[in-house]
Amino acid sequence: MRVAASVEFIGSSFSGWQKQINVNTIQGEIEKALFSLTNKKISLTAAGRTDAGVHALNQIIHFDVDIIRPMNSWVKGLNAHLPELIRIKWAAIVSDKFHARYSAKSREYQYLLLSQPIASAVWSGRCGWTFYDLNYDLLLSAANKFLGEHNFEAFRSSECQAKSPIRTIRTVKVEKFNSFFLFTFIGDGFLHHQIRNMMATIIKVGRGEMNLDYIEELFEKKNRHLVPATFSPNGLYLANIEYDESFNLPAHNNQLNIFKI
Repeated sequence: MRVAASVEFIGSSFSGWQKQINVNTIQGEIEKALFSLTNKKISLTAAGRTDAGVHALNQIIHFDVDIIRPMNSWVKGLNAHLPELIRIKWAAIVSDKFHARYSAKSREYQYLLLSQPIASAVWSGRCGWTFYDLNYDLLLSAANKFLGEHNFEAFRSSECQAKSPIRTIRTVKVEKFNSFFLFTFIGDGFLHHQIRNMMATIIKVGRGEMNLDYIEELFEKKNRHLVPATFSPNGLYLANIEYDESFNLPAHNNQLNIFKI
C-alpha cells in the first residue's frame, strides 16, 4: 500500500530535508517516527529537497507499507513521535503509480522578506531580512524578468546536480504588507539555490544598485559569479505542489500571506 502525506515544517533547527549521518534532518526525523510507529525501517520519498533553514507549508511525501490502519491514525501517530517543528497535515492512500517527486506537475515557493533598519526578534529564522529601503515597483519588475522559460545556469549553485538548467516559471507575484514583502514563484521545477539567487538579484534591483536589464545579461552570460551572493534561506517556504486530479489528493492552497483576511 502506498501512502501520500503532507508535511509542514520549520527548517531552522534542521540540516535540510535529505537524510544524513549524525545530523538532524526532516527526512531523518520522519523516518525515525515511522520506525517508532511500525517497528519497521521505511524509506520515504519527497517532492523535493530543501536546504538547511528552508521551511515548508506543504511538502508532499510517499512511502510504502504493508500495514493497514486508518489515515488519521498515521497522522496522529507520526505527529506523536515528531518534534513540534514538524507536523503531518494529512495522509491518503494513493495508487502505486503516484510518485511524490516525478508525478509533480508544478511547485510553488513563497519568500517572505522583511525590510526595516533592525532585524526582528519575533520573526527570527522565519523570514529573510534586509535593512535597505526597497522600491516595490522595481522589485515587481525585477521578479517579472524571471517569468517564462530561461536558462538558469547563472542562478544555480555549483553543487546542483540537475542535468539541465532550463526551467519555466509560469507565475510571479509580489505583495507588500507594511514592511513585509511576499514573493510567490510557481514553476515546473527549481534548481539548487535558484530562488535564493533570484531573490538576491531582485533585492539588488529593488534597492537601486543593479539595472533591471542586467538580469537579461545574466541569463545570456550564464556565469554564477556575476550574480549576487546567495540570499538567506530563512524566508523561503515550499508552499504548494500540483499533481494530476486523478490521484485524488486532498485539495490545498497554502498561502503565507497571513497579513490579509
